[in-house]
Amino acid sequence: MNKDKSYIEASHKRCFEYGVEKELRFSRRILTQNELNDRLIKRRKLILSAIPFMNMLYDFVKGYDFFLILTDEEGCILNIVGDEKILKEAFELNMIPGAYMSEDAIGTNAMGTALHEKRPVQVSGKEHYITAYHRWTCSAAPIRDKNGQIIGCLDITGYSENVHPHTLGMVVAAAYSIERAIENDGYVDEIKKSKKHMEKIFNSLEAGICSCDIEGNINYFNSKFQDMFKLKNQNTHLDDLLFDFQKIKEDIEKEKDILEQEVYIKADINKLCYNLSVYPVYTSKEKEYVYVFRDIKKERRLLSRVAESKAIYSFDKIIGENQRFKDVVEYAKKISDSKSTILILGESGTGKEVFAQSIHNYSKRYDKPFVAVNCAAIPSNLIESELFGYEEGAFTGAKKGGYVGKFQQANGGTIFLDEIGDMPLDMQVKLLRVIEEGVIIKIGGTNQIPVDVRIVAATNKDLKKLVEEGKFRNDLYYRLNVLPLYLMPLRERRDDIPYLIKYFMDRLSRKLNKKPVNIDEEDLNRLINYEWPGNIRELENYVEYILNLGYIPNGDKDIKDLKQENHKFIPLKLDEVEKRHIENTLKHYSNNITKAAKALGIGRNTLYRKIIEYNIEVE
Repeated sequence: MNKDKSYIEASHKRCFEYGVEKELRFSRRILTQNELNDRLIKRRKLILSAIPFMNMLYDFVKGYDFFLILTDEEGCILNIVGDEKILKEAFELNMIPGAYMSEDAIGTNAMGTALHEKRPVQVSGKEHYITAYHRWTCSAAPIRDKNGQIIGCLDITGYSENVHPHTLGMVVAAAYSIERAIENDGYVDEIKKSKKHMEKIFNSLEAGICSCDIEGNINYFNSKFQDMFKLKNQNTHLDDLLFDFQKIKEDIEKEKDILEQEVYIKADINKLCYNLSVYPVYTSKEKEYVYVFRDIKKERRLLSRVAESKAIYSFDKIIGENQRFKDVVEYAKKISDSKSTILILGESGTGKEVFAQSIHNYSKRYDKPFVAVNCAAIPSNLIESELFGYEEGAFTGAKKGGYVGKFQQANGGTIFLDEIGDMPLDMQVKLLRVIEEGVIIKIGGTNQIPVDVRIVAATNKDLKKLVEEGKFRNDLYYRLNVLPLYLMPLRERRDDIPYLIKYFMDRLSRKLNKKPVNIDEEDLNRLINYEWPGNIRELENYVEYILNLGYIPNGDKDIKDLKQENHKFIPLKLDEVEKRHIENTLKHYSNNITKAAKALGIGRNTLYRKIIEYNIEVE
């Protein structure tokens, strides 16, 4: 790709005309913090759409000294992630959010040149115009909206000795995925605005749907409805299909709600039963009714479990017989109803969010919202708007009506601040004010908004050490650490490993439709004695691994070595690959349907349908 490098010579010529000096080290244009905040909020959709794909691409190159940059259409850096060593060097050259990477600001580079050329480019070593960038190799691809207009650029940068044409290919693929995600979001917005009628008809999961008038004359039905009632032609009437239709009609005329009512169909001699819900739809012509028929299975329970702002875990779902661990569970129950802030400490994979949700469900706030926020997953310059929201007109391009932040969404309930150790220092000050005063102020607003929120924070970092290093506020640490809850690593509760293995084996074998793997005493002892650095999450992944293998590898090597040795090719059907990808994406976004659907590039309803289709267990 881009074997013809004539664009480099043309770019150098432009840079000379721009008056860019080859000894330049910093971009000639860097936004102030206030200017950057406005731009970040204005480009919020691009940033949030790009984050999962940037993280996915970074996972491929992690540990090989690369970093990724997202810019807007003018070359202004919006987000940057990468390995610590090379990022430090980039920051020393002021390659930071707010810095412009356009050719007139910093000379020839992949981002600026890609935006000018309107195509993917790769720039390496001395192909950069300024000397300071000769150490880099950069590959960038423009990001376009559905109309073909460039709205941003994605770049991956590493040391020049690591130049490889495949790097550019990866960036192009990631940029394409971002475009599709944004495009799908745009389609959803259009549907919401212009097709309310059709949205109500299809706002259901794996259901038979029809629309009709009050008399039961059907004017539309979907394929699922056709299968349910074994219809062969379009001309049909509900009275011909259902027992007691006249009673249903009378209830509708009396404006009685029909939700999850059991009905029987005439076509089946065994009186097959469905759940029926009826919704009135007001069109420009006349009043219609949407009939939604569902199989009486677990679909309705599944939908309620995956609803947003809900905690699904409870203490009775926590597996463990270790006495110290049981004491921790009892302690967590005792502090569940306290108004004081809880700080959950523990290594990655020990189940911090499981405990946070269980605490919420054990408290008097159980029927109120539970909102989880991963402080490490949100760009530092967007976290204020995500937590506190913003007012309409707070900046150019602000959403009409403003945006309700996570604290307001959690009002009356619990907000879970995961990875609190990654929260920027300036946001720590504002969080401290919320804890002390119980009020928030939206960006662009002046009014103090009271919020009644229980704060549960969590981290796998040593906050005391961060305080000593000046990376975490001392006063906030003590306000968060009122009720500390330490979750012990799995190696300190080895007696629970057999129980956890049995639980994961039973659950995952059903989910994957695999036979449980027999684990003899010798293998079990080997699993018990393994250190499990990834804790419960690693154990769950390993059980899934051996289920797919169909056996547990033999030998005296540790589990990590065995896993690496046995990563042989296992052919899978396409639907199994899609199912696993959906499961992993849901897990990554803590079962947030909206975020997972956006990352997958599909609508929420499509994701709901696939959850049912693949019998995916959402926890």
